[in-house]
Amino acid sequence: MGKYIVKRILYIILVFFILSFLLFLIYNMLPVDKAAETAKEEVKASKGKLDYEVRYEYWQKKYGLNGTTVERYLRWIGLKPYDRIDENDNRSYFGRLNGLLEGNFGDSNYYGKPVSEVIKEPMKNTIFINIFATVLALGITIPLGIFCAVKRGSKRDVAVQVGTIVGYSLPTFIIAILFIWLFAVLLGWFPVNGMSTAGSGEWSAWRQFWDKMYYLALPLIVMTFCSLGGMTRYVRSSMIEALSMDCIRTARAKGLKEKVVIYSHAFRNALIPIITLVIGWFLGIFSGSLMIENIFALNGIGRTYFQALTNHDNEVVLALQMFYIFVSLAGNLITDIVYGFVDPRIRVNK
Repeated sequence: MGKYIVKRILYIILVFFILSFLLFLIYNMLPVDKAAETAKEEVKASKGKLDYEVRYEYWQKKYGLNGTTVERYLRWIGLKPYDRIDENDNRSYFGRLNGLLEGNFGDSNYYGKPVSEVIKEPMKNTIFINIFATVLALGITIPLGIFCAVKRGSKRDVAVQVGTIVGYSLPTFIIAILFIWLFAVLLGWFPVNGMSTAGSGEWSAWRQFWDKMYYLALPLIVMTFCSLGGMTRYVRSSMIEALSMDCIRTARAKGLKEKVVIYSHAFRNALIPIITLVIGWFLGIFSGSLMIENIFALNGIGRTYFQALTNHDNEVVLALQMFYIFVSLAGNLITDIVYGFVDPRIRVNK
């Protein structure tokens, strides 16, 4: 397995560089020139005393936008140093490092600070919200899917299937609006949006935590409800297929207890297709919930990404895109490795 993992890591590195170059080309074709905008603002502020061409050349070097496309890409990725502006230039302006590979994601054009600072707090909130919702959804859908498969054709199975179809068919924003109307407007149990009460910064850490959970309760309920339909039907389908296998009939013929047959034999065979979906869910934790975060005004990575696209903040967009690419490539490797642990028939060594 060690050789396979090394081979896959080398493959991930190669694909990462290819996709990073393609993304860099795409975003550099956009009609946005940060150096030109900054130079125009300087010339306007000086009332024509500064020369636009001189200031434009200066900011091109400052932002690393001079030279060919390949040279700009190498500077952005961190494989080529920036051109020195003067003898005092050490390439550490605004707290920047030297490139993407060294942890420098650039500076946000909209917020005026490093991208790492812009996405730090939203990333924490997104991970917290999505882990909570994912674990809660899995805790409901896996037992429910197994139950429906075992009780296939019963009235309870039919009722669950009808409910999951309705939940799966409705768009997320429709469910969110319905839940806001019911739980926030009609019943008044939860706030409509936001993440904390005004002035809560002066409260104790424990009280702040429960205040935050109070505001996140409704978004978490919506996210969990939206996840129930698809996952329940997926687990049910996998379990039905597993229960029809010859090895399950043999296990029952041996006189094994039904719980042992279901959870030790059938569920393990059903895990193979489920693993892909579950790992995909956990990888989706980092991408945020674009619809939910915007509807409930949550400071998450999905909302940050949407705002960056709206404000043409390409440095933030590029950084998040590269992060998603890395997570996706790593997720494929993790999925293959987990397959080998779940099913001994699969050998992850080639």
